Amino acid sequence: MQKKTKPVIRKRFGQNFLHDKNIIQKIIRSINPKIDDHLLEIGPGQGALTFPLLEHLKKIDVIEIDKDLSSRLQESNHSNNINIHCMDALSFDFKSVVKDNKKIRLIGNLPYNISTPLIFHILKSNSLFEDLHIMVQKEVADRMISGENKKTYGRLSIAIQARCNIKKLFNISPNAFFPKPKVISSLVRITPNNNLDEKILDSLDDILKTVFSKRRKKISNGLKDYFSKEEIKAMGIDCENRPENLTVKDYIKLSNKRCV
Repeated sequence: MQKKTKPVIRKRFGQNFLHDKNIIQKIIRSINPKIDDHLLEIGPGQGALTFPLLEHLKKIDVIEIDKDLSSRLQESNHSNNINIHCMDALSFDFKSVVKDNKKIRLIGNLPYNISTPLIFHILKSNSLFEDLHIMVQKEVADRMISGENKKTYGRLSIAIQARCNIKKLFNISPNAFFPKPKVISSLVRITPNNNLDEKILDSLDDILKTVFSKRRKKISNGLKDYFSKEEIKAMGIDCENRPENLTVKDYIKLSNKRCV
């Protein structure tokens, strides 16, 4: 039997440990792991999701910043099946765990305090992943799936949707975690499409940073360092629009044009 002790909560790591067995099984059914899948989990904690996943897998890689939790995993009955990377996921090199060019299936309960920068970090290695199943704050999930002309639509929405297909699977009550967060969480599935080359994606990210730092300005003003009004109009984009009014396809058009 695996010894269970209450974890020490370290607020600086934004820790909320999943403990609801019904939710854990619902997540595993959503992931549908196969025996030879290469799974990488961010923030395994005490192994609430890790250990049940290992009933379906040979091995799993995990990234855990908390040294005490990493030691517990190392001392667990499953230690021979867990490759532990004790470090900050924000600086993790995902290429370092790729073997035989096999795609990674990433899962994780992302800490609320770093979820957005961590998602952007993951997106930099987009081509390495088969899919991602991640738990984030519901507000972040709503931004990720948002369409244009909504307050929730922004840089995160476009950066993800230009690279991936995304679906919000279900919400998770605060009661499923210890300690209870003050917000609802959501599980989202992200499937990279790898339709755009790196040069275009770099251009897209540059454009998004620029226009959403001037969100209330008309798009012609936000993009004046990149395009003339005539060039923007020629792409079928209304110069009077603001950044949240442009579609993902509009931003891809702009990124393509800048790379020509």
